[in-house]
Amino acid sequence: MTTSSSHRLGLVLEGGGFRAHYTAGVLDVLIDEALPIAGVIGVSMGAIHGASFVSGQKGRSLEIYTRYAADERLWSLWRWVRTGNLIDPQFCYHDIPDRIVPFDEETFEKSGMAFYVCASNLETGRAEYLRLPNLTDDIDGLRASASLPYVSPAVEFRGMKLLDGGCTDRIPLAAFERLGYTRNIVIQTHPREHAVRDRDAWAAKWWYRKYPKFVESFQKSPEVYEATQRLIDERVKEGRVFSIRPERAIPVGRLTRDPEDVRRAYDLGARDAKKALPALLQWVNRA
Repeated sequence: MTTSSSHRLGLVLEGGGFRAHYTAGVLDVLIDEALPIAGVIGVSMGAIHGASFVSGQKGRSLEIYTRYAADERLWSLWRWVRTGNLIDPQFCYHDIPDRIVPFDEETFEKSGMAFYVCASNLETGRAEYLRLPNLTDDIDGLRASASLPYVSPAVEFRGMKLLDGGCTDRIPLAAFERLGYTRNIVIQTHPREHAVRDRDAWAAKWWYRKYPKFVESFQKSPEVYEATQRLIDERVKEGRVFSIRPERAIPVGRLTRDPEDVRRAYDLGARDAKKALPALLQWVNRA
């Protein structure tokens, strides 16, 4: 399948914690279609699943998170109390991709898709859109994109102190358009009527008191999210975006230890992707 060189096709992936296993289900359907995707940008868990999409590893995300959902190395409140980090970085970003469920770096690099993540710059308060050409070397960029506020320390990467991209830009469609991706498939983890709750001003101001610009951006993120939803609506009408999202709230929390929750979100995504696939293929071919 080909598309016009004047219309670079992008794939934009929202985060959402364990709800983003919905995204993994969608991607495992799309991976079989050899869509002419030129670039992928993901936020938080969306970025993690997006990496396995670019490496062509269907089912990898499902395997990891059903096998280890209940493993305290994946996440643990007790670890956060002891170390200040909810997850075990060695386990999640080295042991798993290096040897347990190996990441296919060679296919990732030869895919022809540019891979970006969105992370939040603590010092400037801006969203950073980082291209990661080699995930073995750039794994800390992926980790930064998924480092949740309050329960994760900032990640030092390319001279910046970074946190979860969802703090500043949950669905980086506008940024991807600026990078030259003029038509985009947007995979979301919430229904259209979802509204991001206002950030706790007191908690953010105290916790990140050394970073006032970040606090300001963090508190404005619900407005940014709603503006992005309106942009998606406009782009769908213009034929520049194809949106896949759940019709109703996914019945899975941001964090879970139940592998069945992972499977439930994944299956919902796969079902919605299969339902949308005929219309998506027509949309891609209209470019």
